[in-house]
Amino acid sequence: MKQLKIPAVFMRGGTSNAIVFKEQDLPEDRALWPEIFRAAHGSPDPFGRQLNGMGGGISSLSKICVIGPPSRDDADVDYTFAQIGVRDDAVGFKGNCGNMSGAMGPFAVDEGFVNVDGPKAKIRIHNTNTQKIIVSQFDMDDGLAGVDGDYIMPGVADPGNKVRLDFLEPGGAGTGKLLPTGNVIDEMDVPGLGKIQVSIVDAANPTVFVEASVVGLTGTELPADIDAMTDVMAKLEAIRCQGGVLAGIANTVEEMAKKPADISPGIVAAPQDAAILTGETIPADDGDLIARIVSSGNVHRALPGTRSICTAVASRIEGTVVHRVTRPVDDPSADIRIIQPSGIIVLAADIEERDGGPFAKSATIYRTQRRLFEGYVYVPASKVPEYIKHQQPLSSAAE
Repeated sequence: MKQLKIPAVFMRGGTSNAIVFKEQDLPEDRALWPEIFRAAHGSPDPFGRQLNGMGGGISSLSKICVIGPPSRDDADVDYTFAQIGVRDDAVGFKGNCGNMSGAMGPFAVDEGFVNVDGPKAKIRIHNTNTQKIIVSQFDMDDGLAGVDGDYIMPGVADPGNKVRLDFLEPGGAGTGKLLPTGNVIDEMDVPGLGKIQVSIVDAANPTVFVEASVVGLTGTELPADIDAMTDVMAKLEAIRCQGGVLAGIANTVEEMAKKPADISPGIVAAPQDAAILTGETIPADDGDLIARIVSSGNVHRALPGTRSICTAVASRIEGTVVHRVTRPVDDPSADIRIIQPSGIIVLAADIEERDGGPFAKSATIYRTQRRLFEGYVYVPASKVPEYIKHQQPLSSAAE
């Protein structure tokens, strides 16, 4: 059968890559989007490589972003994110991607969604997945988003133009509550581990945190090494599924197993000397805690942006397992330095007491971004039978 071609841009945002579509170039019927997204990325692929599509074989390289006109008065654009499974057919719309959020403001400017006069842009992005506002600020260069700069993003080889992202009131992005269970500590009984303590926090994206020692790790292990520990990965998946049920995301662990992107397990440890992917060693004194995040079945090679935010927020909530391992500070507004597999990421989290509990006013991260290429992504018509059946128009579709 013929192939369809859809206008698209391939972008890097932080330590992730994604296909970026304009909403106008996709079918109005959003129920048809998942099959298009899977076909574009080459998923599902039992070999885990996505060779027949644009995906890169790991969760951070298997993403879709869609930009359209704003549906809220306090935003300049709408941004919808989809996490695409690699080996399975999952298409997750539940959460956001903080890394790719760093590319959405520049995309909106370069594509003419927003006009900017002057040397700096300030774009209000409405993430439709979480119903939250993200304010993106970056330098302009001759009417386009700047790319070159001196900011070094851990996990990215080249420096770039710094993009500041302020996530406003990030608490409850996935569940409606900063602490979905109402507790800073929850106890669960996990096969192979027995009774353990976890902290379930939802800031920008829900995460269930556990101390590394609980699953037999130091926290300094590199992603591929943890991925290869099938017993540890199975325990982390059990923790993730039970945490999702406790958070109200699913009714059973079996149901939660089918929602790999709706909540992630986070592994945390006290700061210690840690080797990173470049072979360098980060001294313990340079960081405030160590973190690893499992994202859609893989340990992230850096830290996912929204889970970084969740980790930072959790570190400032007294009593959580994250706060327990974080270096004590006199000033709770001080930057939080997280040692992760690609280096150190620096964040800020503004937490206050409100209505008898913690409230996240905002969280700030920094990213770089770059448009890698633009043109068309080809989708085999045989992979999108519902599109053909309903004959939904796709802008610039070709015979």
